[in-house]
Amino acid sequence: MHTCPPPKEALALWLKSYASIRDGSYGHLLLEQQGEAAKSLLEALRPYFESAHLDAREHFHKKVGINLHPDGGGVSEITYPACLPKKAKRGLFGEVLAGLVTEAYQEHYVGGHAWCVPIFLFREHDDVEKYLWALKFDPARVREIYGRHGTDFVGIALDDAGEVMRVIAGEAKWRKTLNNSTVAALMHGPKERNKETNELEHTGRGIWFEVNRDTPIPHGLRQLQFLLEQRDPEGYAAAILSIDRAVLELGPPPARTDLIVLAGNGAASRDGAESVLDWENMPADYTAGRDLQVVEVILTGGDALIDALYASLWSEG
Repeated sequence: MHTCPPPKEALALWLKSYASIRDGSYGHLLLEQQGEAAKSLLEALRPYFESAHLDAREHFHKKVGINLHPDGGGVSEITYPACLPKKAKRGLFGEVLAGLVTEAYQEHYVGGHAWCVPIFLFREHDDVEKYLWALKFDPARVREIYGRHGTDFVGIALDDAGEVMRVIAGEAKWRKTLNNSTVAALMHGPKERNKETNELEHTGRGIWFEVNRDTPIPHGLRQLQFLLEQRDPEGYAAAILSIDRAVLELGPPPARTDLIVLAGNGAASRDGAESVLDWENMPADYTAGRDLQVVEVILTGGDALIDALYASLWSEG
């Protein structure tokens, strides 16, 4: 289970926040790095990231047969998530960051709900298991990893009885630089040449497409339920039952908040406190009709931070 609280004091020193909520249904939170990412920040973030990856780490190592005990004769250099390619670790960083900011800044989110992330869904990534399996027998077989299908991130809000009354789910993306063209490709899909006009146009299959067409009950909520049944069936008994009732249509589905988290280094031409998406109005491209929360995390030297952070997980340093 994910049990580590977010390091709020370290986050407050690292990120300056600009929050707004419009019409009670659209929230925008800009988190902008202030100062350098010191070693103390890595030390503060490390327990949260280890907690977020612990379920998948135990799951994958058991499936692949990698012994983590120092006296077990395991292959120490092949461990999750440290041995994954850089691109994969950047994707993981974005998804953990979604949980981190949701738990740490929930008072700034639309609706003011008490969000929690009882467990992350990283074990639901078949290609990681295949990658680790091949790497165990041939450490030279390094390759890129196919992305995990389905919901990037899922959190829940519980009522007094412990039942799920609302779910927050959506997309979390890391990009090296969040400039206009990068953000346009994220939100509207990559550009392809139109056969009729011969012009390069966005495919329309970006984040807006995925969020707008997602089901009222995200598939990730069902995956979360099964993980709760395995990891803590007694502690989350009411939540498990309430999700089951919703999926089997024996009761109303929990209300849903859509979440979009964009993280990356700021563009060279960017001004301070400048957002990449509209913070004053609900984006016209969002048509799902639910509450929407957008979070932008603008960093400086983010790639170096990610590399150092993932190198530190479960290390002696």
